Amino acid sequence: MTTKKKSDTTLTVTGRRKEWTHGIVNPPVYRASTCLFDTYAEYRERVADPAARHLFYGRKGTPTQWSLEDAVTELENGSGTMLFPSGVAAITTAILSLVRAGDHILITDSAYDPTRSFANGLLKVMGVETSYYDPLIAGGVEALIKDNTKLIFTESPGSLTFEVQDLPAIIDVAKKHDLFVITDNTWATPLFLNPISMGADISVNAATKYLGGHSDVMMGTATAGERAFQKLRRTAYQLGQTVSADDAFLVLRGLRTLGVRLKQHEENALKVAAWLKDHPAVERVLHPAFEDCPGHEIWERDFGGSTGLFSIVLKAGAYEDTAHIVDGRKYFKMGFSWGGYESLILPSDPSSARSATTWASDGPVIRLHIGLEDTDDLIADLEAGLSAYMTHLGL
Repeated sequence: MTTKKKSDTTLTVTGRRKEWTHGIVNPPVYRASTCLFDTYAEYRERVADPAARHLFYGRKGTPTQWSLEDAVTELENGSGTMLFPSGVAAITTAILSLVRAGDHILITDSAYDPTRSFANGLLKVMGVETSYYDPLIAGGVEALIKDNTKLIFTESPGSLTFEVQDLPAIIDVAKKHDLFVITDNTWATPLFLNPISMGADISVNAATKYLGGHSDVMMGTATAGERAFQKLRRTAYQLGQTVSADDAFLVLRGLRTLGVRLKQHEENALKVAAWLKDHPAVERVLHPAFEDCPGHEIWERDFGGSTGLFSIVLKAGAYEDTAHIVDGRKYFKMGFSWGGYESLILPSDPSSARSATTWASDGPVIRLHIGLEDTDDLIADLEAGLSAYMTHLGL
């Protein structure tokens, strides 16, 4: 009988095949462009199957990249993983691998803005039509399917407004109509949600964020199930998508501590979010673990935990007023991305990135990433900013 490894054990041992490590703990960093063949027979063998796990050319990978691919594939329970120089590259290549001119796709209205930009830009130029759908529509997405619909793109929760999607219901509809499903799984990571086990075809992660965990590397991963992996790999190869061995090493090293980091991110974020929920300047906290967050019951059913990213909606004011919150903070610094060890704060207006739904609130939205600092320090830092905001507005 085979016993399934616990996630913490998997994070420690995965991607460490002996042929990759050669007797040391971590796979070495193989920096390579040209790979040499000892004989004509070896050259012909490798040319015949360049996708096989043997040295062919640096762009096709070395043991450093293959170790990371193996690790992510195991965590995602997929058939294979491809690595990309950014999360956006992983998203766009995953979509491109499944569509062609004349197709129609469905994308959640809460999707990461670059996903929407790609759909409204390059995909449109290619002759691929996009419709956006309410992220909370669940099985109602079936009413939007056309004769030429090819895939449904999900992101759960949305990384700005945090609606949690009913992935099983959407996947059931997709299977009924023989559609592909891609899930942006960056917020939850494979530790807290496993879309491929639920029936999705491709799970995408911006490894720039929690998988790397230290705000010092850009990378994306796309892991596919059996029916989509060959399409994904072929498209990635044809587009020349690749990552450096040094970057693969950094993400692989970050992966080893993903479990302990996420536990601390979750604990810290829940503590800070609970404090914010009772603050007089805050109208709402958009955090999937809170009962009033849209789709909370889905999160409670499907997810194994929560991470450090959530938003708050302020009771009053305009976006230009948020300078009084974000300027001069000691621990919360403004910056794009998230998933590193440091806390971040960013005023973010969802209203311009909606078409199937409408975003309206009395005050601005502030997105927070709660890092690994002491929560008492973080709360004091936020209190200083929110107090300055309230004084500015005369509240």
